[in-house]
Amino acid sequence: MTTDNKAVIQRALAALLETRDVDALAPFLSDGFVHRRPDSTSSTKTEWLAAVRAALVPLADMRVEVLQLLADGDHVVLCTRRWLPGGPEITVVEVWRVHDGLIAEGFEIIEPVSRAAANLTWWEPASC
Repeated sequence: MTTDNKAVIQRALAALLETRDVDALAPFLSDGFVHRRPDSTSSTKTEWLAAVRAALVPLADMRVEVLQLLADGDHVVLCTRRWLPGGPEITVVEVWRVHDGLIAEGFEIIEPVSRAAANLTWWEPASC
């Protein structure tokens, strides 16, 4: 099961990155898909696909390097480093939940690499 769930995420990422077409990503998502952000906001499948579609134009030349792809049960963790055209280098950690062969839920944390050192002391008042 874990290997199958990992393969779902790999195929979804490959479909999006190879085609740069959001329609290639949509079949991998369940109808009840929810995408969550650290600020407690969430979006539906339709809303998230629209956001991905809007981001693809300015990020058409973004490079993505997969650093880690780990799976445990129905959860898959993907850590990537991304180079944005004309923008910062970022690290993205995504936790995906797969149910019945489809991506049912996603959580995403994005950090600019240039600010990573400052965030190592997040508990100190001056870091907040």
